[in-house]
Amino acid sequence: MSSESGAVAAPAGAAPEHVLPYARLAAYYFAYFAIIGGYTPYFSVFLHSRGMDASAIGLMLSLWYATRILGPGVWSWLAGRGTHGVRWLRAGTLLMLLGFAPMLWPLQQGGLIASLIAFAFFANAIGPQFESIVLSHMPGRSERYARLRVWGSIGFIAIALLYGFLLDHLDARWLPALMLPWMALVCVLSFSLDYGPGHHHAPAVSMQDVRAALRQREVWGFFVLMLLMQMAFSPYHMLYSLYLREHGYSSGAIGGLWAVGVGIEIATFFAIAPILLRYAPRTLMLAGLAAGTLRWLAMALLPGLGWVMVLAQLMHALSFAAFYAAAMRLLARYFPGRLMGYGQGINSSFSSGFGGVLGALLTSSLWPLGAGSGAFMASAALCLAGAWLALRMLPRG
Repeated sequence: MSSESGAVAAPAGAAPEHVLPYARLAAYYFAYFAIIGGYTPYFSVFLHSRGMDASAIGLMLSLWYATRILGPGVWSWLAGRGTHGVRWLRAGTLLMLLGFAPMLWPLQQGGLIASLIAFAFFANAIGPQFESIVLSHMPGRSERYARLRVWGSIGFIAIALLYGFLLDHLDARWLPALMLPWMALVCVLSFSLDYGPGHHHAPAVSMQDVRAALRQREVWGFFVLMLLMQMAFSPYHMLYSLYLREHGYSSGAIGGLWAVGVGIEIATFFAIAPILLRYAPRTLMLAGLAAGTLRWLAMALLPGLGWVMVLAQLMHALSFAAFYAAAMRLLARYFPGRLMGYGQGINSSFSSGFGGVLGALLTSSLWPLGAGSGAFMASAALCLAGAWLALRMLPRG
């Protein structure tokens, strides 16, 4: 993160190649996912410390996915209307901070719900816009994306581990105070960022351009595939730790398995750029779906074997990191230039938003079957369905 350089010297007389603002983009990724690293593992603990029962906590946590349905699409539309779209990123980071700040006070349940809705709406809204800013700095070179995105994974695991230690010694009510500095840093960093130079010279985007992109059959195949993968990951995101605990794993072992998954994700993001250049996105996404099928089957059928659980976590390299990096490369192809913001917004709202809600409902309904095994079997089936869809609808090249 120490260098802003990413350009090769241009030949004499040629226009200089754009210098990628690596450090600023990487710092934003780190800080944004540090927020998620505090929220995802520990916000339920914070709500419990405020006196909420399990059903109320479940309702509160579902608001994250509910706001994802609307937030990214609205923000992408607003950012795409004018020539100063980055102002919406800056506004969103500030509103996220202001929305979350009231949690410092002893709010009643209604106040907590209002604060969470505001925080979740803007946190989900700015995510896809920032992704489009990143990709605008690397037109035709989207294989470089993974080496920036890895800093988000590093931020997530670093803060998840650090806050786990801190909250062993502090009351969980301190969580908002621990998260707010990262939100302030994201807000400050947003004022140092802008779209890449090609974005400003690209022709303005009309809704007719967006509709033309969406009329492509393979584009909707891509979005449905992303929705299926989001649903497949829902049992893992929601109840993996509980599943392991019910099969006799200690807290240390559970933390170690999480670390294996995030560690291999980080390593894959660092190493995948030449692989993205060599293999088509469809090939890598199919590999990720195959790995996902095996991973969820292993978790469903052999949860008591520690070495199998380690291998299942190592499959995160393909089932998440490689799949996601290839998907972003394909999305950049479907929505080039200024269309990227719209593509990211639709992907986040439809695939992650609706997919997250449907996945949560499916997980809740299937979890009693086999003490969680039924939910992971469904995840394997969703990956198989995704592989069939990818074979039929994604481009070979």
